[in-house]
Formats: sequence, C-alpha cells, structure tokens
Amino acid sequence: MRPLTADELPAAWALGRLAFGGPDEPPPSALREVDGVVRFGAFDDAGRLVGKTTELPHEHWWGGRRVSSAGVSGVAVRPESRGGGVARAMLGALLEHARERGAAVSALYPTVSDVYRSAGWEVAGVLGAVELDTAGLPRPRDPGGVALRPGDAADLPLVTDLYEQVARTHDGLLTRRGGFFDLEPADAPLPRGVDALTLAEVDGELTGALLFGRGRGYGPDARLDVTTLLARDAPAARALAGVLAGWRTVTRTVRVPLLAGDPFSMVLPLERAEHSGQVWMHRPVDVVRAVETRGWPAHVRGQVAFRLGDALAPWNAGAWELTVADGAGTLTRAAREPDLALDVRGFGVLYCGVGTGRSAAQAGLVGGTGDPAALDLLASGPAAQLLDYF
Repeated sequence: MRPLTADELPAAWALGRLAFGGPDEPPPSALREVDGVVRFGAFDDAGRLVGKTTELPHEHWWGGRRVSSAGVSGVAVRPESRGGGVARAMLGALLEHARERGAAVSALYPTVSDVYRSAGWEVAGVLGAVELDTAGLPRPRDPGGVALRPGDAADLPLVTDLYEQVARTHDGLLTRRGGFFDLEPADAPLPRGVDALTLAEVDGELTGALLFGRGRGYGPDARLDVTTLLARDAPAARALAGVLAGWRTVTRTVRVPLLAGDPFSMVLPLERAEHSGQVWMHRPVDVVRAVETRGWPAHVRGQVAFRLGDALAPWNAGAWELTVADGAGTLTRAAREPDLALDVRGFGVLYCGVGTGRSAAQAGLVGGTGDPAALDLLASGPAAQLLDYF
C-alpha cells in the first residue's frame, strides 16, 4: 500500500474504468497531480496494481465551523483480487494517512454498502434531488426588490461566496474549497453541464443564484437540469423559482438539488415532486478531533460516557466521556467503565444527527446496561446533508 506516482495514474484510471465503466479517454484531472489529493494503490507481490482509491482533502461545515474530512472516492479492486481484503487494507491505510494530516471525519458514496460497513462507515444521508412539473411552479407577482440578471463565468467566484453563506448554516455541507475545487483557473468557462446562470440581487448584492443545463429539444421529454440553486432569503428563492417557471413552454420538467430547510424548500411544490437520491456514508477518522473541531448547539449541555469499538481505527477505541456546553464539545478518556457501548458506525449516525440513541440500539449499534437515550447528546445537532457528489 502506497501513494501512486504520476506515471502510475493512467493504470489507476484504467482500473477504475474496468470497475465502473466510463469513457475511453480519461479526463485531464484523472492524470493530474492535485494539491492535497492522494491516490493510493495496492500492489501484489509481482508489483501489479490490484486496487486503488482516492482521498480527497474536503472540509465540511458543522455548527458554523470547518471540520477537516477525508472524502473517499474511486475505490476499485481487480476482479481476480476481490474478496481478499484488498479494499479493507486500502481503507485502513487511507484512515491512517487522513488522521496524520489532521482529518476528523470521512464521507463516501458507496457502490456496495457491506464493504464500508465492515470498515466502520454507515449510511447517514441522501444526496437528494426532485423532479418537478414546470407548469406547477409558482410565479411571484411582487419581486420584493429582487433584480434578476444573466450571469457568466466571471460571476462564479461570487456564487461560491454565496454558497458559503448558505452552506455554513447547515451541517455536513462541503466548503467547496481545496483539492479539485481549486483546479479551475480564474478565466475558466462555465462548469461542464452548465449552459447558463441567473443571478438574483438586491441593491447590487448577490442574494440568489441558479445554474442550469438546458438539455436538448422542447418536446415532452425535455428537461432542465439545475446544478446549483442557492438563495439567502425567501424573496430570492421566490424570484428564482419564477425563472424556472418561465421555462414551462419548452421544458416539461425541471430537476433541482434538494436541501432540506433552505428557502426553496419553503417555496417549491415538493408535494408534487418525484424524489431521487444517492445514499452517502460517514465515519469518524479521529473521534476527539471530530468532537472538538465542530460547533454544537448553543442551548445543549450534558455529559455521557460510552465505550467505543473501532477495529479499523484502534486509536478511536476505548472508554470516552463526551461533554457538551456553550456551543463546544470535548471528548476525554473516561475515569471508570461506562455502562454504554457504542459501535463506530453508531457514532457516525449519531454525529450526523440522523438517529437517536434508542434507534441506534435497535439497529444493534449500542449495547450495555445504560439507557441508550443518553447518547442523544451526541446526536444533538441538526441532520447532516450533502449537495456534492464525489
């Protein structure tokens, strides 16, 4: 197990194409060394590449604070070597490297969940999207002081700044800084799949952004694909929803990313939507760092002790006491044996706010003689979400 060199990246691309399919020619980013991005390779005794994976230097917003993460991508093993522990060995090496560079948590999109569950990751959310009938979208009569204008590639840095204003008020969203996010030069064109963007402004200040792909044709199957839909407030959301509604004469449907609790979820007719999504999984890389670098709800106070089991990351294992107060958390070694036992998969689910201690116990992720509801302290934040696939 070791990081791949630049001249080994074509072989890694070929292995990924064998595993997942894809175009004959790799995109330039696949053969380029990128700051902070580490591609790992697993080699057999003959020096053949039998497995590969990529660690992405992500950061997530959690309680308004940046939390360093290891995004896991492109895990592939040659057909002849599958079932022999190659994937687990690569994930273990990735976790060790991620911890050494300061990562606190990790997220990934699984092609098969069993492999990752055995390594400590667990399903914690869905990358969601909805498909809506454009004829049913609302069209505001009063713009509320919102001015709309077409944008171009020069406006993309402003859109990134707006995304940050929105994202930091949610848990789990990526900061969209570093790694592949920093690859595009300042004079780059619109991203792939984006044909146009519409900006919403109030007194010249950006309050909303809509980036979309037009697709082809104007028949019954025509669809508008929205890649970015951001609003800082309700007036901007209503104005941009009205822009989408204006496509009703040529595109029957529009597909938009879904962020629960944002202004668009209060404007769009989601009761009529067809929902789709892709699950993502989560686990801690370093539990102390995961607790202490994130923000916690300011109104929550409490303590809970538990014994954590983590076979792949033994530095996380043992008896711990979690303390939360005044918007901050600490995790210290427990002075005595706790009456609750928590599996690392349960830690990830609770940390992401998508379960309770008792529901985790029902799933077999909590044991011991204590009341599992005490672990609700670990789950006291809002449910984590993602808007980016990687």
